[in-house]
Amino acid sequence: MITKNDNAPDTLPGRFQARFGRLLEPYIYLSPALVLIALVMFIPLIIGISFSFQKYSLISASGPEWIGFANFEKLYGDRRFWNAARNTLFWTVCSVVLQFSLGLGLALLLNRPFFGRRIVQALILLPWAVPGFLTGLTWAWLFNPIIGPISHWMFALGLFSQPDSLLADPQYAMWGPIVANVWYGIPCFGVTLLAALQSIPDELYEAGAMDGASAWQSFTKITLPFLAPMIAITVLLRTIWVANFADLVFIMTGGGPANSTQILPNYIFTTAFRKLDFGYAAAISVALLVLLFIYAGILLHMRRTLVKV
Repeated sequence: MITKNDNAPDTLPGRFQARFGRLLEPYIYLSPALVLIALVMFIPLIIGISFSFQKYSLISASGPEWIGFANFEKLYGDRRFWNAARNTLFWTVCSVVLQFSLGLGLALLLNRPFFGRRIVQALILLPWAVPGFLTGLTWAWLFNPIIGPISHWMFALGLFSQPDSLLADPQYAMWGPIVANVWYGIPCFGVTLLAALQSIPDELYEAGAMDGASAWQSFTKITLPFLAPMIAITVLLRTIWVANFADLVFIMTGGGPANSTQILPNYIFTTAFRKLDFGYAAAISVALLVLLFIYAGILLHMRRTLVKV
């Protein structure tokens, strides 16, 4: 431990040295973790950003070439990029809103005592434990018009004129991965919000009941304010995760039909590993990174504003 030397003179340089040592001590202990984070996160990030300013294609014999902002200029006029950006927005908003709404309802139900609650709390984690690849295969089978039941159920309900594949219709294809993603992500919100609900003191609800508060008033005046910090951080993290989550879309639709389910992570993958254009793929990645940074900044600002209010 870095401490003040007892033999050091009680002078201004000695006091400065001791104070500097106390300030530096935590960072010395954290230095192994900071070095590891730099090696596995920041250095690859810097290298990836540098690729976006280069013409870096594996099918080019000339090797990497510095081209400045040419990739971003190309990005501005790329209709496939803007189509993927719109699809990503639709995919992310619908998935997160449905996951949050159903997860909050599930947390409220599990917060009430009933027989077998512990077993149910364990079972709701099953979708989260299933790998994304297997989840995509399972839901693609469920939407299959020949061997899957969902198309036949929708036909029986009169929603389809015949048991067609939802994933083959450009107008509705995105809803297939969204449904699978909602099923996959509900436990994330359910478990985190349930933990936050169980930390709310029962005395607050008892005081509200004594004052004549209804169930809705207790929910809006007690439950939601206590859940607000957890909701903000969970929605932030889940949005970033979903916006970068390409497994389900890639496995279920491959971005089709007619690019109707092409999202930015899939577009990055196909550009990098099918077209072998790593420079342009890095530019798309940087654009997605900037959009997520802007979103995170807005959400954190809203959270600070609500806390002050």
